[in-house]
Amino acid sequence: MAKDSGIEWTHHTFNPWWGCVKLSPACAHCYAETWARRVGMDLWGGDAPRRFFTEQHWHGPIKWNAEAERQGIRARVFCASMADVFEPRTDLDFWREKLWALIEKTPHLDWLLLTKRPGHIKHVYPWARQARQNVWLGTTAENQRWADRRIERLIAVDARVRFLSCEPLLSAVDLERWLKRDQIGWVIAGGESGGAARPTHPNWIRSLRDQCTKFRVPFHFKQWGHWGPEFQGAATAKMIELQDETGSLERLTWRPKKLSGRILDGHTHDGYPRA
Repeated sequence: MAKDSGIEWTHHTFNPWWGCVKLSPACAHCYAETWARRVGMDLWGGDAPRRFFTEQHWHGPIKWNAEAERQGIRARVFCASMADVFEPRTDLDFWREKLWALIEKTPHLDWLLLTKRPGHIKHVYPWARQARQNVWLGTTAENQRWADRRIERLIAVDARVRFLSCEPLLSAVDLERWLKRDQIGWVIAGGESGGAARPTHPNWIRSLRDQCTKFRVPFHFKQWGHWGPEFQGAATAKMIELQDETGSLERLTWRPKKLSGRILDGHTHDGYPRA
């Protein structure tokens, strides 16, 4: 749990538990698994246990809700950065029910539920056919294959806001058929960080930005990650050339992700849906 989260597109993070199973290319270098192992916990895999928390942990969002009400604002809560709320395990059902009750108790918080398993939402989510006003449902779309598969399952569920996390972005992704129908209300994009980070071609990010601009959908560019365009700063000893689907070559350099930053063509992109 983290008040005032370091994740650019949320105010707070809340984890009802830790642990998951790797599912697709986006999971290859999972930061959450790395963090869990760093603190001595083996929580990844279908047979691995999950880490659960005390009642004190669950009181955090109640305090955030009271603070948001006092300030007259809405606060976004990313749930869950160290797990997948919709992982198909029956031993998680008790904790999911606890989460649904917490969401009902915190109407001044907008809960951002991001999953790689949108097909399982309808089986465990109580508001699948009647949108809960303080819940935004999202899925990961790291390349076209997984975008096609997951978005169709996401749009089958009712939600006040449906959003996509195209991070780490591993190829060009065409979203026009969903954006033009107003089926997706927010797009987040970003490159990968970490020692084994895979590069993101700037044209892939530009394409998502332009698609969102065309259909007036909020666009948020989170980060370049460890590979950023050469013009973002001085060259380093570690450099690659990356070619996109059109044959366009871009020279990328390896730097700490804070130095790579999040500027795209001279601008930051901080689009959000209307709260």
